[in-house]
Amino acid sequence: MTYFESLLALMLTAVVMLQVARRFSLPYPTVMAAVGVAVASIPGAPVLSIDPGTALALFIAPVLVDAAFDFPIGAAKRLMLPLIVYAVVAVLATAALVAWLGWYAIGLPIAAAVTLGAIVAPPDAAAATAVLANLPVARRIDAVLKGESLFNDATALLLFNAALTIQMRGTFDLATGIQFGLAAPGGILFGIAYGLLARRFQPAVENTVGGTLLQFLHAFITWVIAEHLHLSAVLAVVASAMTIAAKVDLHASPRMRVHSYAVWTTVVFLLNVFAFLLMGEQARHILSAMTGPELVNAGWFALWVVLAVIGMRLVIAFVYRGIAIARASTGRHSAPVSVAETFLVGWAGMRGLVTLATAFALPAGFPQRDTVVLAAFAVVLATLVIQGATLTPLIRALRIGREQEAQDEIGHARVQLADAALTRLERETGDAADALRREYQDICAGVSGKDRQTLDRRHALALAVVVAQRERLEQLHGEQAIGSDSYLLLQEALDWRELSVWSDEDRQIEEN
Repeated sequence: MTYFESLLALMLTAVVMLQVARRFSLPYPTVMAAVGVAVASIPGAPVLSIDPGTALALFIAPVLVDAAFDFPIGAAKRLMLPLIVYAVVAVLATAALVAWLGWYAIGLPIAAAVTLGAIVAPPDAAAATAVLANLPVARRIDAVLKGESLFNDATALLLFNAALTIQMRGTFDLATGIQFGLAAPGGILFGIAYGLLARRFQPAVENTVGGTLLQFLHAFITWVIAEHLHLSAVLAVVASAMTIAAKVDLHASPRMRVHSYAVWTTVVFLLNVFAFLLMGEQARHILSAMTGPELVNAGWFALWVVLAVIGMRLVIAFVYRGIAIARASTGRHSAPVSVAETFLVGWAGMRGLVTLATAFALPAGFPQRDTVVLAAFAVVLATLVIQGATLTPLIRALRIGREQEAQDEIGHARVQLADAALTRLERETGDAADALRREYQDICAGVSGKDRQTLDRRHALALAVVVAQRERLEQLHGEQAIGSDSYLLLQEALDWRELSVWSDEDRQIEEN
């Protein structure tokens, strides 16, 4: 098989296995982690490779931008303390514990051991949020999980770069210390500046395919420039994305937004799939190069690292709950989350793309590289398979799902939006205004449960009408009564019309 044919075969395998994940309600990273190892173990499986220096930017930058656009600055301000605890304290504490294990158990130099700790410390909330999208939990839990996945990467990568630099250079001087001390604030300032500059160019590419492509270029350009300036690339990317997203353009093209969302969802998914397949490939190479005793020692070490990572996350979660209880007793702060929700936050600390990308980025001369990389892969595989597969049953067993609450939240928001529309129409007269008023009054009636039967009948009729229009459109196209351009334009108009009468569940494209 050629390299391209191998990639096609692997992508087809990924699509098939995603249907398995969907059938058993598993997060797709959980399945892909297992499949990556399984595929790589097949004799004659294709060899995939990637430049270590490219791995971080390729895998992390687009994912950070995608997450940053969905995380408002206001949420970061409200959740400042939990974000500091989980994105900074938890990462440093986990890195310290794993570094001690690396130094004590396999004799890694201190800097190399800290590098390992930085690799496995940051959780990737992608799998957790994939489950929470189908089984909603309290809003603040969801926000903490999504927010920490943005900022813990910065903490881990700053530590990773510092420790790796010290290890490879063999020394740590004042200039290096100043460089890393300025990396975080410098990365944030640069990201904000770049985001403000990028916002000025957005109108020029609105409603074009180039506009969507430019979004990816922004992510990689921000990362590359920050790296060359020795700033925190993660914080630069997050700051630039949040700066661009902070200014809501009420007149922005909805067509551009829908197109952009579809492209980003697909690309981020593809990067996840590729990363897990690479993990399996590297694991096969490492395992085949090790002797029996080496494999046993590496296996035991990997097990201890996995237990340390999971255990520290749970300890941090419950220690923070104790702090929250003490703060709440003063009467100036909100009540802490329940014991069940605290356990959920602790259990949702799965490792993913960042751990994989940093493991890929280790240079060939790194001390005991194979053992370190194998331990990192073991953490990803164990946390995704064990924790990822048990998140859904855990939420159900602890009875902390909030499906009805989420539906009520959406219903309340719909009424508020309809009220805003009716307020705007108060001063308008005529048949057009009356027709729009009836439409928004129907929304209020449907949300509040009034005249539900009539509303359902209206939706069914609207769908039937669209089907009839599609049949006539196909007939016109078949008879060549209209050209291809006109056909595609009318087909898209019918697509939008059909989407407008679909239910919320039908409109969603599932990740798996």
